[in-house]
Amino acid sequence: MDIISVNTFWTIWLLVHLLLAVALLGALTHQAVAAVMPVRQVAGPGGFVTRFRAVPAAGYATAICVLWILTFIVGSYIYTKYRIYIRIPIEQAGYWKTQGFFDFKEHVASIALTLLPAYWFFWKNAHNPQYDTARKMVTVYLAIACWFLFIVGHVLNNVRGFGS
Repeated sequence: MDIISVNTFWTIWLLVHLLLAVALLGALTHQAVAAVMPVRQVAGPGGFVTRFRAVPAAGYATAICVLWILTFIVGSYIYTKYRIYIRIPIEQAGYWKTQGFFDFKEHVASIALTLLPAYWFFWKNAHNPQYDTARKMVTVYLAIACWFLFIVGHVLNNVRGFGS
């Protein structure tokens, strides 16, 4: 006797992946904006953008690393289902550009995963001005990569539709 259906099982995993990705996307976007456009001095309450970029960016580093790894692991687990039930019909339908973007997504996610130790090191040494440029560049790369991964994953899900 099954507790939940197979479709429900995979839908739950996809939702977990989505929630982790959204949390990662928010944290990375906050941190990247704070790193690139830091608030020097706030005279008064400031507007939305000023408050958005006035976060303590270094405090996000560990959470971002943990979120990236968890999102990657859950995405890798979901990938087994994708490889068999979604990729093959997409190839049979001739959606080569869509498939190519997803293949590229795999590479971007893996490159970003390998950058996490350097990213974490740069943010744990945020007080050292010697790492300012490298810290900003790695953070901006990760933020752009995260947005790319999120959009491509969303579009690919819409092409085939999860559970179809």
